Amino acid sequence: MERCVLGRGAAKVTPDPGDRSAPRARLASNLREPAPLARRIRVNDFAPRTSQSALTLATLKRMILETAILNVRPAEEAAFETAMRAAQPLIAATPGFIGLDLHRCIETPNRYLLLVRWRALEDHTVGFRQSDRYQEWRALLHHFYDPFPTVEHYSEPVTSA
Repeated sequence: MERCVLGRGAAKVTPDPGDRSAPRARLASNLREPAPLARRIRVNDFAPRTSQSALTLATLKRMILETAILNVRPAEEAAFETAMRAAQPLIAATPGFIGLDLHRCIETPNRYLLLVRWRALEDHTVGFRQSDRYQEWRALLHHFYDPFPTVEHYSEPVTSA
C-alpha cells in the first residue's frame, strides 16, 4: 500500500515500508492511479508540524471537502486577507484538518472561495466548530461577511481528470 507523505507545501507518494508487495524503489511518477490525486493535494504552509503526517491514499480519497463562498464587505478585502492569514493556524491545529485554500474571485474582487479538506465531517462540525479555536476564528473573520456564507460539505470526487 502506498502512503502519501505530506510535508510543508508538498505531497510525496512513497511505498508503505510495511508492505512487502510494493517494490522499494517505486517512484510517484510510476504510480498508475493514485499519483495524480497525491499531486493535487497541497498542504497549508501554516499547518503545525505535529499535524503533518503520513496519510494513506485511501484516506485522501475519502476526505471531506468543505466549501463556502465568502462575500466580504467592499473595501475590506486587504484586512480580510490579513485576518485569514492570522486565523489559519487556529483551524490547522484541529485534528483531521488536511489543508485549506482561499481563492479570490476574478469577476467580483470582494468574493472568495474557501476550500477546506478534512479527514471526516465530524473533524469540522465537532472537532473545530465546538472548540475554543473556532470562537477565535469567528471573532477574527465573521464580521467581514455580508451576507453570512453557507457552508457545505462534499464527498470524494465522482470523477476527476
